[in-house]
Amino acid sequence: MTRWLVPLAVAAAAATAGTVAPLASLLLVCLLLGAVVANAPLRGRSGFPDIEAAAKVLLRWGIVLLGLRLSVGDVAAVGWTGIAMVLVTVIVTFRLTQVVGRRMGLDTDLVDLVAAGFSICGAAAIAAVQDSLGARRSNAALGVALVTIAGTTMMFAIPVLATVLGLDPRETSLWMGASIHEVAQVVAGTALVGGGSIAVAMSVKLGRVMMLVPVHHAVIRSNRTPDCPRATVPWFLWGFVAAIAVRSAQVLPDAVLDVGSWTANVLLGAGMFGLGLGLAVRDLWPVPPRALLLAAFATAVATGVPLAILAVA
Repeated sequence: MTRWLVPLAVAAAAATAGTVAPLASLLLVCLLLGAVVANAPLRGRSGFPDIEAAAKVLLRWGIVLLGLRLSVGDVAAVGWTGIAMVLVTVIVTFRLTQVVGRRMGLDTDLVDLVAAGFSICGAAAIAAVQDSLGARRSNAALGVALVTIAGTTMMFAIPVLATVLGLDPRETSLWMGASIHEVAQVVAGTALVGGGSIAVAMSVKLGRVMMLVPVHHAVIRSNRTPDCPRATVPWFLWGFVAAIAVRSAQVLPDAVLDVGSWTANVLLGAGMFGLGLGLAVRDLWPVPPRALLLAAFATAVATGVPLAILAVA
C-alpha cells in the first residue's frame, strides 16, 4: 500500500501548493522532489523499485483522465485557422525537431522525447512516449526540464511580442495556444494578455493534446526493429481517446469533469515523482549544449509556424 500512497501524497501536496504558486509546473515540481529523494544521503542502495513501478501505473491512468479535458466540439469552434495551426504546428515542429536532433548527433531517444514534448503538451507527452520507448529516465527528465524552461520563457515573451506586432487579444490567444508547451502555461500566459480569450487559447492547445496518439504512433513506428515490426498503441492511449469521446458526448456534469481534471494532475504528478526517484545528479549535469540548442530550435519552430499562419490567414 505504501508504494501507492507515497507518490500520490507527494503529487496531491504539490497540486495543492500549486494553487498558491500557479506558475510552477506541477509535473516539474514532482520530478524534482523525486530527484531530491533519490540523491538524499539516506537513500538505500536498492532504491525504490516498488514505488517507481506503482508510479508508472499511476502515470498511465493520469494520461487516460487527461482526455476528459478535451472536447472535439471546443477544438472545432476555433475555426479553420485554429485547426490549421494545430495540425501544421504539431507536424512541422515534431518532424523538424527529429531531423535536426538526429543530425546533431544527439541520442535518438532524447530527440524523440523532445520532439514529442515540444510539439504537443510538454511533460505529459514526454512521459507517454518514454513509457513506450523504454527510454532512459535521464533523457526523460532532461526533456521535461527543457520543455518547462522553454514554455515558461514563451509564456512571458509572447504577450510582449504580440504587442510589438500589433496582434489583438484573439490572435495572441491563438498564437499562445498553438506554441506554448504546457497547458498550465497557456492558461497563465493568456491571463497576462486579458481580453477574455482564454477559451480560444485552450481550445487550440487542447487540439494539440489530441495529437498525442498519432505522434506517439509515429515515434514508435520510427524506432521499430525487426523484432518488433508493428507500432502498436498502448492501452492507456486508447483510454485517452475514450475519455475524449466521453467529454465530447457531454454526458458528465461539470463537477465530475473538474474532479477528473484535478485527479489527472495528481496522477501525472505521481508518475513524475516516480520518474525522479530513478535520477541522480550525475545523470543530468552538465546539460549537453546540443540539447539546449535543439530545445531552442524546437521552440522557435513551434512559435514561428503559427505566427506565419496568422500572417497569411
